[in-house]
Amino acid sequence: MMRWLLEWWRGGTAAVEPASVRDAARLAQLHGASFARGWGEGEFESMVSERNTLVHRLRQGRRTVGFAVSRIGADEAEILSIAVDEAYRGRGFSRTLLMTHLGHLAGRGVRTIFLEVEENNQPARRLYDGAGFVVVGRRERYYKQPNGDQLNALLMRRDLS
Repeated sequence: MMRWLLEWWRGGTAAVEPASVRDAARLAQLHGASFARGWGEGEFESMVSERNTLVHRLRQGRRTVGFAVSRIGADEAEILSIAVDEAYRGRGFSRTLLMTHLGHLAGRGVRTIFLEVEENNQPARRLYDGAGFVVVGRRERYYKQPNGDQLNALLMRRDLS
């Protein structure tokens, strides 16, 4: 009873489910709020429609509050982007989203996952470290910021097999 009441008060349990073209505008909005160069609605519409791309949305109650996007090639995949609405961060939702997304990738035959993360993005680094990703490379000045700064990217990998 108490757990149900707590979930109700928080807005319902978090659910990770496949995204559809109808979600594209909201996913673009979330991406734009989370990254220096946001992806547009059309880009999300294309990704949702591609067979080699897996897009999940994170729903809290009836509101989409996050997403994960990966591109699959043979038995490997790359996480292209993952984001959670700033108002919902720090509650473990990103971990739920990531781990569910990885489970679906494994279910599609993916054995190795790669991603790039900005070197100084400590929340993302903690998420990926905690999910078993390890640093396997570094790209100098990979991310270009609106102010002209160039930030390093770390290449991370996790084996699912």
